[in-house]
Amino acid sequence: MTGTSKGTAQDTDQDTDQGGAVDGFSAADTSDVATMSYEQARSELVETVSRLEAGGAGLEESLALWERGEALADRCEAWLDGARAKLDEVRARVAGTDAGAGAGAGAGAERG
Repeated sequence: MTGTSKGTAQDTDQDTDQGGAVDGFSAADTSDVATMSYEQARSELVETVSRLEAGGAGLEESLALWERGEALADRCEAWLDGARAKLDEVRARVAGTDAGAGAGAGAGAERG
């Protein structure tokens, strides 16, 4: 039972000796995701999902792919949220302009 306990100094040393970060798992590098365009992030996300669906990757690689995929999906969602906010802003501005123009046109018609 001594060898099966988790979190001991001995287990951590063994994981470090094997080249893993925390408990033998090295996290995916997601540092470049924040600077990706929507198209870049979406393209890599599609590729990542395909690799995961194809199977054949080891557990550590699958976890790293999953983690990177989550970061890519978050980046895509941030881009889409930003685009949606801009559209809402333009729609509100156009609606305000139309309302102002409608009131002005109505007032001008009454005068004429």
